[in-house]
Amino acid sequence: MDAEQLEQLSDEKSKKIVMRVSGVTIAGNLVLSLLKLLAGILGHSGAMISDAVHSASDVFSTVVAVIGINISRKKSDKDHQYGHDRMECVAAIILAVILFATGIGIGINGLEQIIKGVEGNKAPGLVALVAAVVSIATKEWMYWYTRGAARKINSGALMADAWHHRSDALSSVGAFIGILGARMGYPILDPIASVVICIFIGKAAYDIFKDAVDKMVDKSCDEKTIQKMREVIASQAGVENIDLLQTRLFGAKIYVDIEIAADKTLSLENAHEIAQRVHDAVEKNFPLVKHCMVHVNPM
Repeated sequence: MDAEQLEQLSDEKSKKIVMRVSGVTIAGNLVLSLLKLLAGILGHSGAMISDAVHSASDVFSTVVAVIGINISRKKSDKDHQYGHDRMECVAAIILAVILFATGIGIGINGLEQIIKGVEGNKAPGLVALVAAVVSIATKEWMYWYTRGAARKINSGALMADAWHHRSDALSSVGAFIGILGARMGYPILDPIASVVICIFIGKAAYDIFKDAVDKMVDKSCDEKTIQKMREVIASQAGVENIDLLQTRLFGAKIYVDIEIAADKTLSLENAHEIAQRVHDAVEKNFPLVKHCMVHVNPM
């Protein structure tokens, strides 16, 4: 099986993982948003109704992630000869913006409540408090479930979607604190918690955005990966020196350009064999490498 077939098999496996995870989270969010909406109405909790809308918005973010990932896994074509990997970065950027806007919305709503005051509001019912606990547990599970899949296939878009689930869990924590505080006679805790949650969500959105942009502007791999790559290259028979090693992130994949020095008395065939060993060793030891170019210099 050649490298192209292996890559195609890997992409098909990734698609199956994405579709399974997205199917579970979409169904879960639809059920959860409906339950929270009912709990908010029956429990007279505006915070829980807002939280229900937030859960419903997660369905949209998951759909965006799935579209971006599926497009990024498409084969190369005449107009995109290097593939579509960066489309996943586009999806991650869109989700980061949505996540940031969600956090800002939560923060502004909290500040407005602090400014205008929340005294005199009817205390929410116990059903709203129970719904908040269920929401926290469910959304936190969705975060870890999606995060695990994102790490397995190295997907920035899926990781962004995981953090969207975490933002919903944090929103539910705010709702829980607010509902509990209101029932105990301290309604001001709800908007204060919302402002704090806004900061955490904003930080997560920034990290996702920065990671996606790095992968779109040919940022090199981290020093640890580059050092390991140097060790693998240097260990191959016939390699006298590493003259050049350049890496760049291309979506979720890595492109590598290598120049090695070999004995100048070697035949062209032998020099090619050395280059092929280096190429195969790099792709074997670093599964995320999509393209590896090796050039041999005489020494």
